[in-house]
Amino acid sequence: MSVQPETETGAQSTVAGETPEEGVYSFASMEAKWPQVWEDLKVFTPVDDGSRERRYVLDMFPYPSGDLHMGHAEAFAMGDVVARYLRQKGFDVLHPIGWDSFGLPAENAAIKRNAHPSEWTYANIDTQAASFKRYAISADWSRRLHTSDPEYYRWTQWLFKRFYERGLAYRKDSPVNWCPKDLTVLANEQVVNGACERCGTPVTKKSLNQWYFKITDYADRLLDDMSELQGHWPERVLAMQRNWIGRSEGAHVRFAIEATDGRPEREVTVFTTRPDTLYGATFFVVAADAHLALDLVTPEQHDALMAYREKVKALSDIERQSTEREKTGVFTGRYAINPLNGEKLPVWAADYVLADYGTGAIMAVPAHDQRDLDFARAFDLPVRPVLNTGGEDPAETGIATAGEGTLMNSGELDGLSKADAIPAAIAILEKLGTGEKFVNFRLRDWLLSRQRFWGTPIPIIHCAECGEVPVPDDQLPVTLPENLRGEALSPRGTSPLAAALEWVNVECPNCGRAAQRDTDTMDTFVDSSWYFLRFVSPHFTEGPFDPAKINDWMPVGQYVGGVEHAILHLLYARFFTKVIHDMGMLDADEPFSALLNQGQVLNGGKAMSKSLGNGVDLGEQLDKFGVDAVRLTMVFASPPEDDVDWADVSPSGSAK
Repeated sequence: MSVQPETETGAQSTVAGETPEEGVYSFASMEAKWPQVWEDLKVFTPVDDGSRERRYVLDMFPYPSGDLHMGHAEAFAMGDVVARYLRQKGFDVLHPIGWDSFGLPAENAAIKRNAHPSEWTYANIDTQAASFKRYAISADWSRRLHTSDPEYYRWTQWLFKRFYERGLAYRKDSPVNWCPKDLTVLANEQVVNGACERCGTPVTKKSLNQWYFKITDYADRLLDDMSELQGHWPERVLAMQRNWIGRSEGAHVRFAIEATDGRPEREVTVFTTRPDTLYGATFFVVAADAHLALDLVTPEQHDALMAYREKVKALSDIERQSTEREKTGVFTGRYAINPLNGEKLPVWAADYVLADYGTGAIMAVPAHDQRDLDFARAFDLPVRPVLNTGGEDPAETGIATAGEGTLMNSGELDGLSKADAIPAAIAILEKLGTGEKFVNFRLRDWLLSRQRFWGTPIPIIHCAECGEVPVPDDQLPVTLPENLRGEALSPRGTSPLAAALEWVNVECPNCGRAAQRDTDTMDTFVDSSWYFLRFVSPHFTEGPFDPAKINDWMPVGQYVGGVEHAILHLLYARFFTKVIHDMGMLDADEPFSALLNQGQVLNGGKAMSKSLGNGVDLGEQLDKFGVDAVRLTMVFASPPEDDVDWADVSPSGSAK
């Protein structure tokens, strides 16, 4: 027998298959022995018979983009510590594993290789699964799932249909975020600093007919129910969700738009948090890219507006709302009538108002709103202070005076404080029939259409006679065609699925006439919004989960994952859980009782990256130090929520 030389850590290992010298610890032989023992004894499979109190521990499941890295090593070490601890405490623990396996990287890889996305996806899953088993996490492998399996996405489609039946899934034409590189639509949450979160390309706007989930119907509950999570979720995550939902109390105010040649009189509603400042409105603004702007513009101003709209398409929402940008706009040729004083206000189309926020129109009060003031100064529009704040005139200083103050130049509101003037103004509007109290949200409906192939097909058939027809339940899943090999996406926004004509062209389930399948697929966040429910009974064939088992395990007792999912995944998962609860299928109406956000693993102060050359391969670390040493290092390198810089730590100390 030959023993390998002592490593730099002082630990010794043996060549695979050899017996270590007596008294010398061999992590290689230990790692080779125990996984099979655990599998044979089903150590990590819950008994699930009610004999012990249950606990559900879950790690955010990985995307199969390559082999495991040190970020996986930290995240899954943290969840595993909790699962093992609870088992030692005598609980029956559910700690499953699976893969979030649909998505754009697989599609891009398929286009590059002229291959089917499944080839790249499942090869990577096999690689990661082998590495996870080597990493020895205490997962119940019998519950393994992949969101790209038809057995899984059948139920994603089934849930979509239930949402559709409840009026929570719908289509509409709207300006959407468009990535010109990936050639697909992005939700607002997937645009970071004006760029695609995936590839970094500046995002533009495109008008398309898209599918939405009506998450705004749940805005109040998503906000109010965070009180249940206080103290169990990181406060910064709760704060981020509160800010994203963004509840504002104010009023809807209806402005009459004067008739002109070729344009009839009409009414436009705006939302404002400060109805008390109505007397300070000196002009009116509509989003340049909204249909409303086209409805209002006079024939004389039409060409100028169309040219301006083309310029607006190139701007991101972040750029449009920046206070540092020079204000631009086009006069529509129309006038709005102030409902309190009858004053005529010129209606402008501008880029600093967004079409999908509120009603896409605002009353502009330049003395007390900086962006309105900047616009007024750029186009020589009146500035009328109506709040006496004790400061200088904004028309002179160029600085708007917002906030508290007593009302002036405001008729019957003069002398009132803000607190008294707001309800007084609303009461006047209600008496006149031109407005009422209203609660608005920053949260927009969830845009879920994607012009991609590698995703869950939307189970709708379009019939010229019957309109939108859901695919019958007994015809689910609508599986992806297998004959596509990396077809590029259309720059017009058409999904690659449109190229599979034999797949697209079907009979209408209602009337039997020729019809077409919907060729968009669902955002991958739909797949991950309910996977934690499927883990409870992943082989159940009569529904998305076994109703006899789901309430035994839900909600998840401890969830572990990155803070980068604070708004996207976590908010969507909460929405799905509440809808499924309202369907009577689930007792819990929150998915995760407790949340742990692990930090990032850095190297030299920077995120690990192949392009930077500072990546650290998990497999190499396991070869050198063994699983126990690497896991121990990840757990004790820092508090779980803090970042770990690999340059400052090493498993060598843990190996001794």
